Amino acid sequence: MAARTVVATCILAAAALLVKADGRSATVRISDDPGGRIGDYVVRYQALRAANDRIIIDGYCASACTIVLGAIPQNRICVTPRAELLFHRAYDAGPHHSRLSNRAATESLYSMYPAKVQRWIDRHGGLNRRGVLLKGRALAAMYRLCSVHREPTRKVDLNSSSQIQYP
Repeated sequence: MAARTVVATCILAAAALLVKADGRSATVRISDDPGGRIGDYVVRYQALRAANDRIIIDGYCASACTIVLGAIPQNRICVTPRAELLFHRAYDAGPHHSRLSNRAATESLYSMYPAKVQRWIDRHGGLNRRGVLLKGRALAAMYRLCSVHREPTRKVDLNSSSQIQYP
């Protein structure tokens, strides 16, 4: 599993460097992403940021996926009406498939979000066990709406490898 994550990270980093080398940026669509390890997402989003990629959030983006809001400049992020972001506290794996709350990781995660997102999270109960869902008008008030174009986009599945997706 760890080797697969390293391979996926290397593929994304290499793709970002290739895009950067020819001076063009890509549009990356994020959808149906349940999240994962915070460190993995930080590395991947740094590669997308360095490549000057634009981000379309077009569906579910939960947990560590939401780090995109702090990792990519706001002017390069847009959301579709389908976008939903789920924020919750950070966890470590515990015995017998349990989840143990990780306070330090939760604080680190929270610090990565822009101030307006932090304020919204605070007004809705903070990073808690159940999570808080940002979507619709509240999300559109923070990030510009985008339409889904017929141009090719890279769909980033942060649990495997990058691929071209035509909407």
